[in-house]
Amino acid sequence: MNKKIEKIVQGLSMNPHPEGGFYKETYRSKGTIPRAVLGDEFTGDRNYCTAIYFLLTSANFSAFHKIKQDEIWHFYDGSPLYVHVIGLNGGYERYTVGMDIDQGEVPQLVVSAGCWFASSVKNDDSYSLVGCTVSPGFDFNDFELAERKALIREYPKYKEIITALTR
Repeated sequence: MNKKIEKIVQGLSMNPHPEGGFYKETYRSKGTIPRAVLGDEFTGDRNYCTAIYFLLTSANFSAFHKIKQDEIWHFYDGSPLYVHVIGLNGGYERYTVGMDIDQGEVPQLVVSAGCWFASSVKNDDSYSLVGCTVSPGFDFNDFELAERKALIREYPKYKEIITALTR
């Protein structure tokens, strides 16, 4: 890990994330939404909102996964980040979260609940530091890591990108 990445990870007290990269939860609302209001797909109450820092290096990727909530990505520093999304309609899109608006990058991106998504750093030998806000708040019970063969069976036309971004 290069010195700048190490400084960010240590300075923000980040930990390894199960999908790849590093993270630090920065906010978890005190208020909660009762499970009965959330619907049957949730297993318990959820905080109104949660937020994390997320750092990914070009030596790694965030594997395809999905959650039961909308997730908002915010760009902070480093290389632009590709966010790969298989939408609820079965279509694939690659978004670029960054600050070069003239090149089609966006500083903020919403990934809708239930979509499969992954991320990778655009530039070689670099990193992306972003924030992710989830509402209702994130809970690992709402997280599903894709199984490569099953996801390819469901979306065979995306075999190449699924293979590249699953473990």
